[in-house]
Amino acid sequence: MAHSSEARYGRWIVRVSSVAVCLLAWQAASACHINLGIVTFANVPAPTDVLAAAIEFAESPKVFSHIGTSLMRVFAGYAIAAIVGIAIGLAIGRSKRASDFLSPPLELLRPIPAVAWIPLAVLMFPSSELSMIYITFIGALFPILLNTVHGVENVDPRLVASARSLGGTRGAILREVILPGAAPSIVTGLAVGMGTSWFCLITAEMISGQFGIGYFTWESYTLQNYADIVVGMFLIGVLGMGSSYLLRRIGGALTPWHTPEELRR
Repeated sequence: MAHSSEARYGRWIVRVSSVAVCLLAWQAASACHINLGIVTFANVPAPTDVLAAAIEFAESPKVFSHIGTSLMRVFAGYAIAAIVGIAIGLAIGRSKRASDFLSPPLELLRPIPAVAWIPLAVLMFPSSELSMIYITFIGALFPILLNTVHGVENVDPRLVASARSLGGTRGAILREVILPGAAPSIVTGLAVGMGTSWFCLITAEMISGQFGIGYFTWESYTLQNYADIVVGMFLIGVLGMGSSYLLRRIGGALTPWHTPEELRR
């Protein structure tokens, strides 16, 4: 136990040290206006400038409007994607007829980037708010869907056969065998889908939003508030990482028979 605690403590030291080294290198490059030809730090704000901008943003009355609006859009689109993605994934994974009927159009739509949906979404929905929620839905749908299908298809068929031979109904087999067996893969899809939904939302907000972190980041660029650009970027990263981590933790708690490797570190 003591050795395990020391090893965990040592890993945290390494991780914090790596972040500190990156920040110091960034500070030095910005302070010295390093120009490597291909990339230049002449106009890149230093970490100290970003910290000052972050404090100013945190004290701004608009901070809750930007963050709250983005959170609402993300979780609305993500919740719909989770329900639809899991339901369709279970159907495709369990039924060849459903797979033959649903897979071709989904495979046709899957390679289309969510960004490419933005113009059509603006035309499809009566408000920009609904169009941005739709973009987050599209971004999260396919990772959840594909991981659900993968999880269902990889359930040991012997378990299904055993449950059927013991008189299990289709509903009972789905609840007691398929869902528990596919749950780890579904949790992975949910975590990945959360990250992609943030990516898609920020892009949509930059184009058609009036509030939100993406809008704040793009507005900072147009106003040449370069430190605020980095604040927006870090805020996006923190919220995306935090929400994905929270989902993995919840998934780990709901699937104690399968603890992901990253949750044991």
